[in-house]
Amino acid sequence: MPIKSLIPTLTRKQLNQIQTHIAKSTKPNTLNLLLGSLANSNTPRNALILYNKMLHNPSSYNHFTFTHALKACSSSKALRKGIEIHARVVKSGHYSDIFIQNSLIHFYCIENDIVNACTVFDEIPYPDTVSWTSIVSGLSKLGFEEEAIGWFLSMDVEPNPATLVSVLSACSSIRDVKFGKAIHGYRLKNFCEDNVILDNAVLDFYMKCGSLNSARYLFVKMLKRDVVSWTTMVGGLAQRGFCQEAIMLFQDLLQRGEAEPNEATIVNALSACSSLCALSWGRWVHTYVSTRHDLTENGNVGNALVNMYAKCGDMGMAIQAFNMLICKDLVSWSTIISGMAMNGLGVHALPLFSLMLVHGVCPDDVTFVGLLSACSHGGMINQGLMFFKAMSDVYGIGSQMAHYACVVDMYGRAGLLKEAEAFITKMPVVADGTVWGALLNACRIHGNEEMFERITHCLPTTEGVSIGTYALLSNTYASSMRWEDANEVRDAMRNRGLKKMAGYSWIEADVSNQRQ
Repeated sequence: MPIKSLIPTLTRKQLNQIQTHIAKSTKPNTLNLLLGSLANSNTPRNALILYNKMLHNPSSYNHFTFTHALKACSSSKALRKGIEIHARVVKSGHYSDIFIQNSLIHFYCIENDIVNACTVFDEIPYPDTVSWTSIVSGLSKLGFEEEAIGWFLSMDVEPNPATLVSVLSACSSIRDVKFGKAIHGYRLKNFCEDNVILDNAVLDFYMKCGSLNSARYLFVKMLKRDVVSWTTMVGGLAQRGFCQEAIMLFQDLLQRGEAEPNEATIVNALSACSSLCALSWGRWVHTYVSTRHDLTENGNVGNALVNMYAKCGDMGMAIQAFNMLICKDLVSWSTIISGMAMNGLGVHALPLFSLMLVHGVCPDDVTFVGLLSACSHGGMINQGLMFFKAMSDVYGIGSQMAHYACVVDMYGRAGLLKEAEAFITKMPVVADGTVWGALLNACRIHGNEEMFERITHCLPTTEGVSIGTYALLSNTYASSMRWEDANEVRDAMRNRGLKKMAGYSWIEADVSNQRQ
């Protein structure tokens, strides 16, 4: 039976057919080749089946067999089997093999067991670069970023590019700009050759730390850029508020043809369109997506399309994009419900919630923010209070500040200001600026000056007061010719380091010509 025919998949029947070969084999190299191929395939558990059969004949396996089996355990999340292999390695006398020890470190890190990973590392007499990289990477991925940097600094061997990628990830997570820049300098000094994976890690570090100019400079200077490079730039710019630049960069990607946009690239481009409410650009991206059959029914891209159309006010297309989704997940339902709420169609959001439950999708806290917002905008107080109560009583979801703010806004829009204030006083947590801001806005709309004045005295000691709330206060005082009070609010904004962005309008003109 040809070995190659076993590599894509391995059935029980095939395993039985090669059992005779295993029993007679005295050279494990061929079987290790098969074992390694299965461990790296889409069916890594078949590798473990083969491994178990190889154990019946001591001449059929060697120390490489254990490294392949541990790889299969990592890929298939087989924790108990990995621990069993660890015990067998110790018992068989192969534990001192550096390849097996490195495989064990990787396995335990994949299984989120950093304690055992560190224990194995400490038992290695002379850790090599792979050992150090594995432990630094594991610490970084499991949330021990400072420890990862500490272990990196204690390395007594030269790091490789993979080591630098791992420590850059730790720097990104804790926003350690100074050390991350030092790693970049080390990369330029010691690794002169092109390495797009390492450069992408540096690019991601600068973006996450807000060093946009450094990211732009590096991106332009990169001799080799792949889809990850472009996606990092488009996504980073969109998340930092440079949405127009993100869209232009996405357009540049398509014109240059350096890489083929993937799911993440499309989602980031649509996110930029959503933030700008740039419907024409969003439609253009949608047209591009429609030409890609592998993306048209993708869940993440579809959800991003629903979100884009909803935020741009085109609920007809949002519903159409929603209906096109083959598998509607929690994000899909929550997005369409929130879209209905923000576009004044709250009455249609409630039947969607019922349909969501019929489809067996359980809501989360984001779903209820959309539902409560829909009830608030639609004046459906009783339904809103019912949802607020069911959130904890039926679904076991704890109320967050956004939910409290929605209820206060719901009371406020209906003119029930006393009920809103009473609700705030009964909250089990201290209300933040979003909650008080909702009531403050309601007081302004309904002309309740006495309550408005009383609430303003709560703001100086309240956390999370937004710039918009201070602007509302200042403008209200200014409209009443109370210039001294308005100036005091402006001074309070300056003391808190808050600065209101200048207003601007976004106008789309000849968008089709710009894309030629």
